Amino acid sequence: MMNKHARTRLLAYSTPLILSAILLALVVAVTLFGDKALARMAAETLIRVVLVVGLWIFAGNSGVISFGHAGYMAIGAYCSAWLTLKPQMKALFLPDLPAWLAGAEWPMLPAALASGGLAALVALLSGAAILRLTGIAASIASFAFLAIVNTVYSNWEGVTGATSSVVGLERYVDQWVALAWAVAAIVVANVYANSGSGLALRATREDEIAARASGIDMYRHRLLSLVISGFFTGVSGALLGHYIGVLNPDNFYLGITFISLAMLVVGGIGSLSGAVTGVLALSILIELLVRGEQGVGIGAATFALPGGTQEIAIGVVMILVLILRPSGLTGGREFRLARPAWPKPAPRNQIKTN
Repeated sequence: MMNKHARTRLLAYSTPLILSAILLALVVAVTLFGDKALARMAAETLIRVVLVVGLWIFAGNSGVISFGHAGYMAIGAYCSAWLTLKPQMKALFLPDLPAWLAGAEWPMLPAALASGGLAALVALLSGAAILRLTGIAASIASFAFLAIVNTVYSNWEGVTGATSSVVGLERYVDQWVALAWAVAAIVVANVYANSGSGLALRATREDEIAARASGIDMYRHRLLSLVISGFFTGVSGALLGHYIGVLNPDNFYLGITFISLAMLVVGGIGSLSGAVTGVLALSILIELLVRGEQGVGIGAATFALPGGTQEIAIGVVMILVLILRPSGLTGGREFRLARPAWPKPAPRNQIKTN
């Protein structure tokens, strides 16, 4: 019979199974329904899952809100473009690329992994400086990092195309490709959260002074979580680029920063299940509002929501959640299998009687 520690770990590792099953059911339902608009929504939602789960690996475990993850997303997206675009397209749009990069034409999976790896490397270098700060100072520094990345990519014309869009990326990402990466992100996030580093990092989130007094190296654990987080955030950028087929620096700035943090807050930053729940809830809301802004026909009349309703509605939802349920929709709890009623062992000194 398993001991108590083994049973606890088994229940903890049931979380990715439940979350993956929910996402798989979504994709299967959309595929069977055969609606292209729903398939598009599912793919976008799953790309957001990769992004928000990547953000949760750092912010959820450390308690430090990062405004800079869209920068890692941009780095991953453009790296994938450098590696996968046809050489003729790169010569046209990105003429200043180094020769070895201008002639590169990688397969999609290695390019996605390399994109995540480059984002992780930048996360290591930037985090080495940013994470020497704590609290709001670290959050502001992360926003400064985002501003630097956006400025560089918006002006590096021969390498990133600057504010002109880079087009021609192969649109290979559908709901199934996005699902595979979403499941991978969830599994890695859960493994890290239940590792020694993840547990130590959450201890610093609850009480930094007590954690330091216990000998926990907060800087090292935060940096490790940021590197893992940067990898999946970079991959989400590559997925987004190969989903829409076009890259522009503005795609990876304030808009995506706001929506990813909103999803994390609404679902509940305290748990991995909250991160995924927030993505699903707000993605459904966004889809309904987008269709409402496009107009809904009722009989001979067409009714449309005013422009900007989407942003206002998301802001209102965030305010209501923060007021009514500060810990998010999941209350900071994980989705886990029900704890089985294990039989209690009989006392060793029990005497049997007839």
